[in-house]
Amino acid sequence: MRRQLFYLLFLLIILPPLPADAAVAQNLNPREAFTILGQRSDLYLLDVRSTGEYRQVRLEGARLIPIDQLSRRIAELPKDRPILVYCAVGSRSAQAVNYLARQGYSELYNLSGGIYAWAQSGFPVLQGGP
Repeated sequence: MRRQLFYLLFLLIILPPLPADAAVAQNLNPREAFTILGQRSDLYLLDVRSTGEYRQVRLEGARLIPIDQLSRRIAELPKDRPILVYCAVGSRSAQAVNYLARQGYSELYNLSGGIYAWAQSGFPVLQGGP
């Protein structure tokens, strides 16, 4: 019990708190993401997978910033546009949108299930190198 309390306190100390005005990302299933893509011409598509994954299959118009480069390349992202983030299955993109929210990005969407769920739903993808 004492050890668990120590770990909890340790995590509370090392994890930075979310600012009071931090955005909360909205999780979208593939159909919802497809709908918003059709409605929002200003939507920025961000792929946070690896270069190899991006070359295999991607969404049209998506820009690649692998998650391990996101903090270094954050200036490439627009703060005045909504951003839809995706990865393979939704885990890395969830981490990315949480990071972006802490950095002050306001309108964020995570594609739940990632590009795999998107493709399994029958929505269009591009294959092969860009």
